[in-house]
Amino acid sequence: VQLQASGGGLVQSGGSLSLSCAASGSILSINDMGWYRQAPGKERELCAQITSGGTAHYSDSVKGRFTISRDNAKNAVYLQMNKLKPEDTAVYYCNAFVAIAQPIGTVLNDYWGQGTLVTVSS
Repeated sequence: VQLQASGGGLVQSGGSLSLSCAASGSILSINDMGWYRQAPGKERELCAQITSGGTAHYSDSVKGRFTISRDNAKNAVYLQMNKLKPEDTAVYYCNAFVAIAQPIGTVLNDYWGQGTLVTVSS
């Protein structure tokens, strides 16, 4: 299973960016999907997470500005980022809990995308 993220870039403060992430491979189903970010010198933190049923949760730092969504048919998750601030500058990673078939049965594994850089200038 691979997660391919795209959509990062440079934007001015107050601007918007949209991130996409698609999972591929031998996937039986995908449970929660999410977006994390890691700023220079800081630990990776959760931005937003969405269940397979579409229930979304946000960190306080992005609530009201970011919107997470998913397309189950495409095994994809998206992050619409509005009103961006310089402190949103980070490498953004998508994450998914994916059910795969193994000889022992169905296994739920945690997968990460490669990361995409978002830079917000002041």
